[in-house]
Amino acid sequence: MQTRMPGSRSTLGRRLLPVLLAGLCGGLALTILSLSPPGPSSGLADEVTAALAETGVTSPVTAVLLDFRGYDTLLEMAVLLLALGGVWSLVAHLPRIDGRPGIMLDRLTRLYLPLMLVVAGYLLWAGGTAPGGAFQSGAVLGAAGVVLTLGGWRLPPRLAGWPLRLVLTAGLVIFIAVGLLPIGFGSLWLDYPRAWAGGLILLIETTASLSIGATLAALFLGGQPRGNP
Repeated sequence: MQTRMPGSRSTLGRRLLPVLLAGLCGGLALTILSLSPPGPSSGLADEVTAALAETGVTSPVTAVLLDFRGYDTLLEMAVLLLALGGVWSLVAHLPRIDGRPGIMLDRLTRLYLPLMLVVAGYLLWAGGTAPGGAFQSGAVLGAAGVVLTLGGWRLPPRLAGWPLRLVLTAGLVIFIAVGLLPIGFGSLWLDYPRAWAGGLILLIETTASLSIGATLAALFLGGQPRGNP
């Protein structure tokens, strides 16, 4: 009586998987092709423009991200922080590396870092009236952290403990706290008082920018910096 080899099932599975994936992709392609092309639409631009005066900012992008759909932005920050927590759970501590950059990289770091900080500050401030804001500013700050890391700089051990965690979580904590503030005035969560809306959004964006920048730089490191023993 002939017996089946132990690896036959795994071989069959490897052969069936591409067929199933091809069928899935083909079905999705047929579904998309069968859809009728969308007609002309102005979207919600008119509604956003009509309610813009109540947000305290003049940029419709900032108003949408931090006022009209603040839930989405809040969850995006939470997901980013959870991603860092996942990375830190895989790599407990970074190895101690004596990073000494060459003279060219050192000079470029000293040249570009102040410029990147200025650009990040400008994007943060311009977010109230033009395209920009916390995520753009935070991305530039994160890139500045990457440049520092490539240049051999490491976070001092005294800052790698609770000070780093404070910066990482400040954006999300402030966002939630500011969202809860209107409840004390009989309003809804994330429904900022009109008189304070501009200042509260600026506070959220400032702390969020710092947290996003620190999170992106920490993700690039790939592990938890070592604190004081």
